[in-house]
Amino acid sequence: MSTTAELLKGAAALFPDEVVTQAHVRHLELPFGAGRFALITLDNGLDHTKPTTFGPQSLANLDVAISQVEAEAAAGDIVGVGLTGKPFIFAVGADLKGVELLKTHEDALAIGKGGHDVFKRLSALAVPTFAYYNGAAMGGGVEVGLHCTYRTVSQAIPAFSLPEVFLGLVPGWGGCALLPNLIGAERAVSVIIENSLNQNKQLKGKQVYELGIADAIFEGADFLEQSLIWTASVLKGEIKIERAEIDRGEAWDQAVAKGRFIADSKVHGAAPAAYRALEIIEAAKSGDLQAGFDAEDKALADLIMGGELRSGIYAFNLVQKRGKRPAGAPSKDLARPVTKVGVVGAGLMASQLALLFLRRLEVPVVLTDIDQERIDKGVGYVHAEIDKLLLKSRINQDKANRLKALVTGSLDKAAGFSDADFVIEAVFEEMGVKQQVFAEVEAVAPAHAILATNTSSLSVSEMASKLKHPERVVGFHFFNPVAVLPLLEIVRGEKTDDASLATAFGVAKKLKKTAVLVKDAPAFVVNRILTRFMGEIQNVIDEGTPVAVAEKAVEPLGLPMSPLVLLELVGPAIGLHVSETLNRSFPDRFTVSPNLAAVVKAGKRGFYVYDSGKPELDPEVAALLVQGDVVLTEEQVRARVLDAVAQEIGLMLDEGVVAEAQDIDLCLITGAGWPFHLGGVTPYLDREGVSERVNGKRFLAAGVASVPA
Repeated sequence: MSTTAELLKGAAALFPDEVVTQAHVRHLELPFGAGRFALITLDNGLDHTKPTTFGPQSLANLDVAISQVEAEAAAGDIVGVGLTGKPFIFAVGADLKGVELLKTHEDALAIGKGGHDVFKRLSALAVPTFAYYNGAAMGGGVEVGLHCTYRTVSQAIPAFSLPEVFLGLVPGWGGCALLPNLIGAERAVSVIIENSLNQNKQLKGKQVYELGIADAIFEGADFLEQSLIWTASVLKGEIKIERAEIDRGEAWDQAVAKGRFIADSKVHGAAPAAYRALEIIEAAKSGDLQAGFDAEDKALADLIMGGELRSGIYAFNLVQKRGKRPAGAPSKDLARPVTKVGVVGAGLMASQLALLFLRRLEVPVVLTDIDQERIDKGVGYVHAEIDKLLLKSRINQDKANRLKALVTGSLDKAAGFSDADFVIEAVFEEMGVKQQVFAEVEAVAPAHAILATNTSSLSVSEMASKLKHPERVVGFHFFNPVAVLPLLEIVRGEKTDDASLATAFGVAKKLKKTAVLVKDAPAFVVNRILTRFMGEIQNVIDEGTPVAVAEKAVEPLGLPMSPLVLLELVGPAIGLHVSETLNRSFPDRFTVSPNLAAVVKAGKRGFYVYDSGKPELDPEVAALLVQGDVVLTEEQVRARVLDAVAQEIGLMLDEGVVAEAQDIDLCLITGAGWPFHLGGVTPYLDREGVSERVNGKRFLAAGVASVPA
């Protein structure tokens, strides 16, 4: 058997670029004469923007620190051991860059076993151990604390989670085995499964304490000092920690069943991580922790060598890195300042945009429309949303007053836009209307002002073609709901200049949006792929496949909602309009469904009714459907849909709609909610062999979003 040190040494050799975390041991006298105490501080020597992680060398350093305090505890030189982090950061878990490099099951097993062997030593010390969660704690950072006897948490913690399932892993250093035995299965399932699959939801300090993960909570300002005072009282027996008894009966089984229901509703069995985590939680009912740790090691190794995790890490890196440094964006030095924003239109989309610009830029925002009533309604919407923020204590009264004063409406574009630096239109999706609006704005806005369009499918170049200065027109396509979906497709028209484009990217960054540079091609990225995807579903329904079969066929993709529920959200009329636009451009691939046209003509809001709480085909819609007699199986439908999507993405990359396949995936993840465990779409198409079947080659090189050869 290899020792922990040998395991970690071997793993460290595979990962030469690890950002190494030190484990500094210092000693202090606890208050009230409670005795000499050893405090281990995890610190990678960098500021809070580079969070502390556990790679193999970092684990080895912690192992050495534990050996030191173990000897001190055995000799009776210390009364307890504490573990804390650098300012603002406790620790955020395993270093994913190292995980990406692992090529064999044996290497992957060493990472799981190495973490367990080090962390377990904390609970085996001859003195009580204390974890002081002083800042952000995720994954292995949470788990190292679970191995301690007691835990405190800072009220100021912004993020605390076990996000592994979100990425395609399981909490593999004790999380699945220890957490349910600490707080009960139901709460553990909520943290490990539900929060992870709910877009990696984070807990705040107060929630960590209320869940029972921490035994005490203190203010952030003097957190460590208060934690040490509390520690002294615990060690002297003045404070007794009482934890609720864990229900190991039916409640445990119900919690696991609830977890399976949540996993089924989110990933439909398409990603294994949640189910592997639930198996370990289910087995943890016996309280046999070592068996749980062994199961975590195996699950971790299996998942590390699987495609879903590699896709999850790929997706994570896209959002965290590529999303922050958009490919092809001009130098930010060319960007001009934006001190006032104009919004043409005052409908719901325009009002949402006004609110976003107002909150993020905190500059004057003026809305215009064709009559005062619409303008008043738009400004009223923004005011009402600000009041909601005030009510939730997200802003104070002073800030609310200031924001309200910054938003105004005007019937007169000249008065409203004469000093605006950035004007965005959100009017009816019709070329003639948009060209007229831009002509009116160009006549009154300053010469340097950016003219942005929120079009979802129309040509930005054509929109700008009749202007004196088409170089300042840029596509600025948001996704609905604007406040929720991070993607912003920034479209460069044929004449758009670098300064206008740089300004658009500068504004996008201030809006905290994930901006992707897109060529001026029909429907850009997300709508083009989704329309092709939805079009193929619609085609098989029109040909004769039952609606339920067509819908169920794509469940293994684990999409956030089924195609026809998505159509309902978008609106059948908008879906029809986009398909008509794309049909004009690419009639051989994009069809206009007569059934969808009939649904729109009948004024139906979708295909379903929800009388029973679940979606059921609306009888009135069923009566409208005219179907052929070609009935496909779920597998045949899925193959057709995936082939169509793979073909479309291949063509888009050939046309240069975006720089690389990575941008397609970034768009689908941030603009359409496609799952992290798929890596967007191209890693899935590669893994399933669809890319090569349709296009004769993979979208991504082997080892990108897949296990290295």
